Amino acid sequence: MENTKFGCFFLVFLGIFSATLANQEKDRITWLPGQPENVNFAQYSGYVTVDKSAGKALFYWLTESPSNPESKPLLLWLNGGPGCSSVAYGAAEEIGPFHIKNDGKSLYLNKYSWNKEANLLFLESPVGVGFSYSNRSSDLYALGDSRTAKDAYKFLVKWFNRFPQYKHREFYIAGESYAGHYVPQLSQLIYRRNKGIAKPEINFKGFMVGNAVTDDYYDYIGTFEYWWTHGLISDSTYKSLKTACLAGSSQHPSIVCNTALEMADSEFGNIDPYSIYTRPCNSTASMKRSLRGRYPWMTRAYDPCTERYSNQYFNLPEVQLAMHANVTKLPYPWSTCSDIVGTYWSDSPQSMLPIYRELIAAGLKIWVFSGDTDAVVPITATRYSIDALRLPTVNNWSPWYDNGRVGGWSQEYKGLTYVTITGAGHEVPLHRPRQAFILFNHFLKDRSMPSRSR
Repeated sequence: MENTKFGCFFLVFLGIFSATLANQEKDRITWLPGQPENVNFAQYSGYVTVDKSAGKALFYWLTESPSNPESKPLLLWLNGGPGCSSVAYGAAEEIGPFHIKNDGKSLYLNKYSWNKEANLLFLESPVGVGFSYSNRSSDLYALGDSRTAKDAYKFLVKWFNRFPQYKHREFYIAGESYAGHYVPQLSQLIYRRNKGIAKPEINFKGFMVGNAVTDDYYDYIGTFEYWWTHGLISDSTYKSLKTACLAGSSQHPSIVCNTALEMADSEFGNIDPYSIYTRPCNSTASMKRSLRGRYPWMTRAYDPCTERYSNQYFNLPEVQLAMHANVTKLPYPWSTCSDIVGTYWSDSPQSMLPIYRELIAAGLKIWVFSGDTDAVVPITATRYSIDALRLPTVNNWSPWYDNGRVGGWSQEYKGLTYVTITGAGHEVPLHRPRQAFILFNHFLKDRSMPSRSR
């Protein structure tokens, strides 16, 4: 009898294991159009249904590490907007192993891809972003922070069931811009769901955010100060902004605040606020809207033409076929940012600082970084938010070095590390890929940024 029970159990286990392998293989990317020859890592992409009744599914792209992927952690990368694609930004022009050539048809390897240190999971979230979809169109008009976090959590639970080899593996979350909301909120949800579980399947260890929307009040103070101290706006506009905007919300600014913001925008002139010292792409056909929903008055954005290449590449039928994407034949083309999602955003808490306090107390690893040439979520805004946490300093503000040159500055607090990257704009890994790679390496190892003596 015992042997019979064991045999039945073994057959059930074998059936589940075989089905899991089959689902993984169904998502395996065997070859991407325009992919270089010397690719030595596995990659998968496809859909995970997060609400069967609504036909709601999120699209992911996993690029494993080329060396010893089974021993490396898993990193989930999220872009913000709300409404912008992590495939377009995080994967295709920042930390992913492939970047797109200017022909919009072929790829080249990113020398400083973060998949050398971790397995990278890119998620297009929420529904309506990129290839992610819902068959219930009303879902696109009822999105917000809370819904996004809950759907992302459902995605992770189901994704780990599809890829059980990643269960119990060290897991981190990173992102930038409005992901300064997504990342802490998803982190909090995972942390709370893991409470009381001795060995959680999602072995969450910490998060990292860059040029991150954090707190409406401090973001405004720091942003206006950055504009003024960098000569982007007049004295009178600076005073108007402080008078009109600080009492309100950046998600829903008052009429008077909007007037002041529009005046500031006109005084900027023809510069790129996402990277104030960078010459923008001559083409205006595609403009990044990483914070379009958050700051609707900010009409220009960083566009070194990479978005145009993404729009070409990910709309190619052969690319979508290779990535198991657009299986429902969406009635609109893939785009870097959704025109709908950010416009109808309904839920955006004014501050993430209470979540920081909770997760710092929990002992999670938390790093925050800033590119210092970004005028949209500038270094001053982030410093004001961190200062508001009133954390004890462990290591004082000091420069860190890359090959003898200052790469930026850092300060270590009890429970949080803050790092700046000199010369980088809103998308740090795009502007300073080598320095961003060094940052990620030290984050994973929880080591201080390199000093001159190293």
